Amino acid sequence: MGIPTVFVRLTGCPLRCVYCDTAYAFSGGELMQLEEILDRVASYNCRYVTVTGGEPLAQRECLNLLKALGDGGYQVSLETGGAMPVEEVDPRVCIVMDLKTPASRESHRNRYENLKLLRSTDQVKFVICNREDYEWSAEQVRKHGLVEQIDDVLFSPSHEELDPAQLAQWILDDRLSVRMQIQLHKVLWKSEPGR
Repeated sequence: MGIPTVFVRLTGCPLRCVYCDTAYAFSGGELMQLEEILDRVASYNCRYVTVTGGEPLAQRECLNLLKALGDGGYQVSLETGGAMPVEEVDPRVCIVMDLKTPASRESHRNRYENLKLLRSTDQVKFVICNREDYEWSAEQVRKHGLVEQIDDVLFSPSHEELDPAQLAQWILDDRLSVRMQIQLHKVLWKSEPGR
């Protein structure tokens, strides 16, 4: 967060989280060849690239895109909803896995076996809508030993649903060893789609 980054947003997602802020990425988009994507990314003259969606791993060519970006010398992260297998993701890519909370109505789709494949440099994110989500997320952190395995476990308040100060207070009260994250682009650009 806070580092200039090129976002490559892939169309399509098998999930329908109630708080989704990218429903516009469920369909449509622009069909592009791999070389076109790489040229567009290069035009921004930026070192960091995030491949996101929708759900990028639902796209056949996503793994090839991740490899090509790594080969191009970029520092690459992949934002995934955690419902698709991650074992074939290029090891140079930082996986940012969003474990779906109960309020998302998609928590039944979490692939917990993916957690064992994550490295310390990867991240696990929880989008938290309410106190129940917070308690559930804290339990997942403990149950799966996430803070021992992964350097960055992120708790993010659902935008305009949970007051960030409230989430921060819960984390402080429980002395939970997680990093709080807000969606900085929504603060800077007031929820402008596509930013």
